Amino acid sequence: MSALDFSRRSTLDELMDTQAVGFEEFRACLVDLAQVNRLTLAYRPTFAFLERLVARGLRGLPENRPLEVIDVGSGHGDMLRRIDAWARERGIAVSLTGVDLNPWSRRSASEATPPGRPITWVTADAFAYEPPGGIDVVLSSLFTHHLPDPGVVRFLAWMEAKARLGWFVNDLHRHPLPYHVFRHLSRLAGWHRFVQHDGPVSIARAFSASDWRRLLAEAGLDPRAVEVRWWMPFRLTVGRLKIP
Repeated sequence: MSALDFSRRSTLDELMDTQAVGFEEFRACLVDLAQVNRLTLAYRPTFAFLERLVARGLRGLPENRPLEVIDVGSGHGDMLRRIDAWARERGIAVSLTGVDLNPWSRRSASEATPPGRPITWVTADAFAYEPPGGIDVVLSSLFTHHLPDPGVVRFLAWMEAKARLGWFVNDLHRHPLPYHVFRHLSRLAGWHRFVQHDGPVSIARAFSASDWRRLLAEAGLDPRAVEVRWWMPFRLTVGRLKIP
């Protein structure tokens, strides 16, 4: 892995995608990933996007209907639980749905979520999922690097077609510095073996800004309408607000 070519996306497999384990071990991995998200300020870009959405007044959202938000690849559900708290603080009615292919994600997220919250956890292929209320906003965090390029192009086109108000991708910037730092940090922290293996692989499978511009063009999206932005530490986000 030390001889990786960071000029292009890696095709190395992640253990979470290829190795079947029981619920307890999978949940332990998700809990450690949530800790990684906290330590790396992973939620910050998504909330900046949501604040911009709210600043535009949520025009186009009918009165007396909650904001329909879907998180694709929702994992342990930590992002949606934070969005739920964010919305409560601002008096914004929301209907939140976490979609993940792995049924252990649904079970883990459900167990970690207080009862009575406006969050639904679904085991499904996002491309085949049709929520009854439609979709206002599609979010994803650390999801797109799991996909090959054609899958990313399909996902971009799908979000553009489905999201009424906008969509946001929060993922990693492919670079040797975070790759090597995370390799050592994950071992020192004693995180789950999946995290120790998959963290560096995720960075190697991730993106550069030029990758995103190429993928957006392949998806038929106008680059002038989509923002590609770098965030510290080594995050790349891709966002589209449809509200004028």
